[in-house]
Amino acid sequence: MSLPAQFPAMNLPCICSRVRRTARRVSQIYDRHLEPYGLTISQFGVLAQIRIGGSPSIGELAERIVMDPTTLTRSVRPLRQRGLVVLTPDARDRRTRRLALTEAGLVAFQVALPGWAAAQHEVSRALGEDASKMLVLRLDEALVRLSPP
Repeated sequence: MSLPAQFPAMNLPCICSRVRRTARRVSQIYDRHLEPYGLTISQFGVLAQIRIGGSPSIGELAERIVMDPTTLTRSVRPLRQRGLVVLTPDARDRRTRRLALTEAGLVAFQVALPGWAAAQHEVSRALGEDASKMLVLRLDEALVRLSPP
């Protein structure tokens, strides 16, 4: 299969470049669907991870989503400013701060779910249902294999 002219073949088959370009394109689709809800896919992902993971610390959440803690802190800032997320000191270790959804954060997440679902549907439809399922499986496998021991 050859690529359209706007995607010239590279001299080297760089996996990183292809993964990053594809990730940016997919993110654009999700961002477009989440924009009416006032969220980006990164922000939606943070809300989702906090929701399913209890009250993680910045470090725990950064590790879970494979992100630098400093970058995550910058990503959380607008969510805190909007009152969707709070940072509170850990009861056992006052040096550690834990993230939690506020009631407004939970509502924002739930209200935005249809936008996320529409983006999921658009990407799955474009790739094909079977290819989408296989892609998710292969990406999960790759993440495990590429993780440090």
